[in-house]
Amino acid sequence: MLRRLLIANRGEIVCRIARTAHRLGITSIAVYSEADAQARHVRVADEAYYLGAAPPAESYLDIAKILDVAKRVGADAVHPGYGFLSENAAFAQACVDAGLIFVGPPASAIQAMGSKSASKAAMEAVGVPVAPGYHGEEQSPQRLAAEAQRIGYPLIIKASAGGGGKGMQVVNSAAEVAAAVESAQRLARTAFGDDKLLLERYFPQARHVEVQIFADSHGDIVSLFDRDCSVQRRHQKIIEEAPAPGLRDEVRAAMAQAAIQSARSVGYVGAGTVEFLVDESQHFYFMEMNTRLQVEHPVTEFITGIDLVEWQLRIAQGARLPKAQSDIVRHGAAMEARLYAEDPQHGYMPSVGRITHLHWPEIVAGVRLDIGVDAGDEVSTFYDPMLGKVIAWGESREAAADRLRRALNDLQIVGVTSNRALLGSVLADEVFRRGAVATNFLTARHKHLSFGEAPAGDLDAVLAGVWCATRHTEGDALWADSRGWRLGAASRSVWKFADRSVTIESCAPHGDAARHGYVAHLAGRDYALRIVARGAQSLDVELAGQVQHLNIIEADEELHLFRGGRQVVLRQVRTEHALQVSAGAEEGSLLTPLPGTVVAVHVSAGQQVARGTPLVTVEAMKMEHTLTAPYAGSVVRVAFGLAERVAAGAILVELAPLDP
Repeated sequence: MLRRLLIANRGEIVCRIARTAHRLGITSIAVYSEADAQARHVRVADEAYYLGAAPPAESYLDIAKILDVAKRVGADAVHPGYGFLSENAAFAQACVDAGLIFVGPPASAIQAMGSKSASKAAMEAVGVPVAPGYHGEEQSPQRLAAEAQRIGYPLIIKASAGGGGKGMQVVNSAAEVAAAVESAQRLARTAFGDDKLLLERYFPQARHVEVQIFADSHGDIVSLFDRDCSVQRRHQKIIEEAPAPGLRDEVRAAMAQAAIQSARSVGYVGAGTVEFLVDESQHFYFMEMNTRLQVEHPVTEFITGIDLVEWQLRIAQGARLPKAQSDIVRHGAAMEARLYAEDPQHGYMPSVGRITHLHWPEIVAGVRLDIGVDAGDEVSTFYDPMLGKVIAWGESREAAADRLRRALNDLQIVGVTSNRALLGSVLADEVFRRGAVATNFLTARHKHLSFGEAPAGDLDAVLAGVWCATRHTEGDALWADSRGWRLGAASRSVWKFADRSVTIESCAPHGDAARHGYVAHLAGRDYALRIVARGAQSLDVELAGQVQHLNIIEADEELHLFRGGRQVVLRQVRTEHALQVSAGAEEGSLLTPLPGTVVAVHVSAGQQVARGTPLVTVEAMKMEHTLTAPYAGSVVRVAFGLAERVAAGAILVELAPLDP
């Protein structure tokens, strides 16, 4: 019997699995790296044990260390979650050899589906449609270039052993092949320990649709319907939904049958997902099978009422499937949004640092949170930047989208940049609302979407000025009072935010200003307002007959205003700021935007480069970021070599402009 479950992962998925384990009376055991000693999954699990240093290879990817912990703490079973070792056949077999229940498919099934190349060949053999491409063993640059020419452009290069979109490269011409192959191989070696690649025809207008299947060890397999995961950035999903919108009934049924056939052909047991590309004519092609629980499994749980983790745990102990296919009923629609610590306005650059303020949406009927961080937690460079997922259900697709958007409007985060605004704008987009999604959605709808939070407006500056002018100063010396006290006259104070200057004047020279109100002057306009309520981080202001409710977080001399689903940031300009000498790197110095490891140096000192030439590539948070020349110049110095760690803001390259 399964009594003690070790969850060999980190973050949100550990918290999710622990929740079901707790409900079933199973002890949840977490492991953690040096960087995760105070992480949320450590706090949520019943027990937690140190695993190793921060780099995944020394902790979450170290099979021997995980098995040693499992043995020492008396675990009965290991759940791999997703990512890390979840699709590693050697790990699955090592768990079984150690006398542990592996909560996942047998090693043979993971092996069969673990290679994208081998799995496509196997699927082709059993009649499952496969997209045109090259899945061969020969991996020389010459052979890959020749196959690319045969397949035609655009094409996509993938890591054969990979998943999660890591290392994928879209190539539009023969001139791009060599660099794309080099980058994909490098990322594949780092992420999966295997640099074998496959090439496939790229369908810019295709949809990414997947089928959730479940199989037991008694030969029964069922489909738990489909999901659409087409809204992606960098080939990684950010919005997922179930069921997939707009599929013809016969296509939906054929995909489910193909998924079941795929699982049956490899003797599958447990939860699995078969992923397909669906073209504009709704022809579908097998992409891969994920032999694990998917990040987006909550949308399937919402529409079926089934706890997939509970099914995993029961089937891992040899039980039969709890329901037959005819008993599995779909109800309503569900959507999931992945919240990432990243900046969509700047190439989805990961954002690192301490989360100083975090307010998750309230959990109400039809809303679910699967989260991995709380306020005070640190987002590090070592791991994926996903913070958590917000999931919503509704009787219809439109209702689910509305509920999810409202939940995202209530989300507040300070300390790291997030993709919250982008997620909300996708859910509001008219094309998305029609269900016309494809994997190029973000590119095709770019000018209609919000890739960052809205800039502050005049009203935001007025409200910020009122907040500053009414700070509680009880017990402070008179000269420390921020309210602009004046002898025999109404208080007046001036507050400057960037290029906006706001004057706040009390309407009560000798009385209660909060009751009688204030007048704010900004850019030649007067705003008459009255404070209705003021808390430690909240302010209700009546303005033009309407109450404006806002939350305000002060952090690092910035005011973060949350109002009506918007988040704006204002930095107060103080007198002392104007007296400071502006610091910065010397002209010609090119800085790394975030800490990471140098994985490629493309130039050397003395070399002349054109504008846009790749200079140095840094890997951070499972992504590569290439620094390019901002202008034509001559390389004066390359500050770091291969495999060296660099801090955020470090000078990577010094570049001198060429003489005109």
